[in-house]
Amino acid sequence: MHIYQSDAVSWLSTLADASVDLLVTDPPYESLEKHRNIGTTTRLKISKSSSNQWFNVFPNERFEDLLKEIYRVLKKNSHFYLFCDQETMFEIKPIAERVGFKFWKPIIWDKITIGMGYHYRCRHEYILFFEKGKRKLNDLAVPDILECKRVYRGYPTEKPVNLLEILISQSSVVGDLVVDPFFGSGSTLIAAKNLNRAYLGCDISDLAHEYFMKRVTVPSCQAVHA
Repeated sequence: MHIYQSDAVSWLSTLADASVDLLVTDPPYESLEKHRNIGTTTRLKISKSSSNQWFNVFPNERFEDLLKEIYRVLKKNSHFYLFCDQETMFEIKPIAERVGFKFWKPIIWDKITIGMGYHYRCRHEYILFFEKGKRKLNDLAVPDILECKRVYRGYPTEKPVNLLEILISQSSVVGDLVVDPFFGSGSTLIAAKNLNRAYLGCDISDLAHEYFMKRVTVPSCQAVHA
């Protein structure tokens, strides 16, 4: 499938109404910059832990436009997952509900190993779980705390493929279209491919495209610049 290089909101606006079965994404939210400035993360700049340049943040003021487009392109009775921290969760939840999503709960990604920080060092991240319409999860026995080791020395904020596979398995079936408008390292797209889902991805960063293309060797995967 194709990947695209463009602004996420602009790219989503080119997709047809109700054309996407599942959307999973991890925007570069504003509070990441704050964590970098005070030295509580090293994975978002050139450092011993990451050889990738810091990327531009997606400002909080644009979340309403983003969420409106996500709601529009998703099919009725579908799910939407968004990775974020505790600050951004409080920004996004009311906006998502205002545009029409039902908020179920924050899923906890337990990274197993401790991270950086000053006040109770962090070892988890939130995955906000939204629904458009009504859709049953494929396996009701899966807990709301998902244990997957974090990725070391990868792309900034890279997510483990096996974590994404859990979300995709829960909220789609073989042949469904999975979309990530901030694909970053490409883990969502790789997980979708592993599970025999179709996928589309977009990221504005040159480094994201370079990193993803090194991870996959798919003849049908082409980058489209917009």
